[in-house]
Amino acid sequence: MDQFKFAQPEVEWAENVILADADYLDSLVFNVSVQLERMLERRLPKLDLARWADYVALDGGLRPGDNAVQLLLIHSKKKGILKNILPANLATEIDGQAFRDNLGEFSLSAFPVEDTMVTPGQLFTQSVEALLTSERVKRLMLVGDMAAYGDDVAHVLREADGKQVTVFGLHTQSGLRCPQESLSYSLLAALGVSSDEVK
Repeated sequence: MDQFKFAQPEVEWAENVILADADYLDSLVFNVSVQLERMLERRLPKLDLARWADYVALDGGLRPGDNAVQLLLIHSKKKGILKNILPANLATEIDGQAFRDNLGEFSLSAFPVEDTMVTPGQLFTQSVEALLTSERVKRLMLVGDMAAYGDDVAHVLREADGKQVTVFGLHTQSGLRCPQESLSYSLLAALGVSSDEVK
């Protein structure tokens, strides 16, 4: 499949990979922000992508050190700008960029989906499958629209032997044979909302 860039043999994966559906994440940030702003009676900043990636990595089991982490963002080709996340431009501000902190070096890649060829859900599921077959990938953290294509992901994850896989979501997904973590914690932290504010 031409659109499936992950299948290219020259790609060299890191041991730690965060795979996220950027369209789903952007929409989720909007919905969460609207609810929190009403509750807290204050404006929230846009989600800081680097801070969010840190929190997801920590929740996925990564600990401070000289780690290599890849953040892979799948997005619709017609949606090249994130409305609720900074940086926002997937092609110029995110793809090919990197940052380093106490968890290690994070390299960012954005993969546009040609909607006429494959859906974001299909590419997400195929990407999970490809990453599971890589000997280099040891830890895989997944952030996708499980309500839409979670059953397909669950089916693929049956072949996850030997990998440390964590699925992130707002609700528990049935049928998964791997740990699940709440996505709420990383979203709140990256939006600058403390746990005391939402008690």
